[in-house]
Amino acid sequence: GTKEFVNRRTDFTVNIALVRHGVPEVGVVFAPCTGRFFSGRAGTAEAIDIDGDYRIAGRRPITVRAGGTPLAVVASRSHNTPETEAFIRDLGATEIVSIGSSLKFCLLAAAEADVYPRFGRTMEWDTAAGDAVLRAAGGMTRTLDGQPLVYGKRNQANDTDFANPYFIATGKGVEV
Repeated sequence: GTKEFVNRRTDFTVNIALVRHGVPEVGVVFAPCTGRFFSGRAGTAEAIDIDGDYRIAGRRPITVRAGGTPLAVVASRSHNTPETEAFIRDLGATEIVSIGSSLKFCLLAAAEADVYPRFGRTMEWDTAAGDAVLRAAGGMTRTLDGQPLVYGKRNQANDTDFANPYFIATGKGVEV
């Protein structure tokens, strides 16, 4: 989302997350230019409607799509890699949405997409809020070895504190 903000795009977000014992438990993601606002906590995820005065105008529960085909993939606009392109091609995705910031997690949570592969560097502050919304909506973010993405990583042998490994975020029942 930082590149989107610096480049004056409208899909940057403000993210706030509560991480406890390595798990993103609560998250809010707000895209001020588009008015898209999402929240998630303990099995409850919502899309929140914001009016022109930035007041809550409504709330809708959201949940991820059930697995199946065709698959819609969200990918980074600013950080696309050859590995990501190959993954999407091999997956046989029928729709690709290129968007910046943590909105990618939220599109999965709101059943607007199925898979978000990230084969590039991210930091925990980039992902925790969106990941919390996704998990609350029934999805999951996993590392390439299939483990849930963990937060609060320090003293990593091969990277800096709070850096994420590559990951794939999915809705419920999506096999990748």
